[in-house]
Amino acid sequence: MKTTIPKPEQIIRKWFVVDAAGRPLGRLAVEIAKILRGKHKPLFVRHIDIGDFVIVVNAGKVRLSGGKAEEPIYRHSGYPGGIKSISRGKMLATKPDQAIIRAVKGMLPHSTLGSHMLKKLKVYAGPEHPHEAQKPEKLSL
Repeated sequence: MKTTIPKPEQIIRKWFVVDAAGRPLGRLAVEIAKILRGKHKPLFVRHIDIGDFVIVVNAGKVRLSGGKAEEPIYRHSGYPGGIKSISRGKMLATKPDQAIIRAVKGMLPHSTLGSHMLKKLKVYAGPEHPHEAQKPEKLSL
């Protein structure tokens, strides 16, 4: 059996809108990563970016289950003694778009391919987005 590689003219990208209100962060991130990666398409190849664009609205209303709101998130400035932490609940309250981007980024390939896929993710804290011209489809998860 021969493996088919999709040609650039075969790749058709769509735009999807996801409402994050009341959804658990991890389960939402899994579905978003699947669409960004292109795993929902029959032409999926793991070394080519064939995924679609995803717009996430109401990012400020996403849920964290269990005791995850108190879990720390660590980052380092690169200087000695430069480790900093913030709780997941506080990050979700102050920067809900960054919290979702961080969760989705961890589920994509850790290479330049993953960086290209992440650029197709648009996250907004409120219910409005400026991408009406692309005619996005509502995605039911």
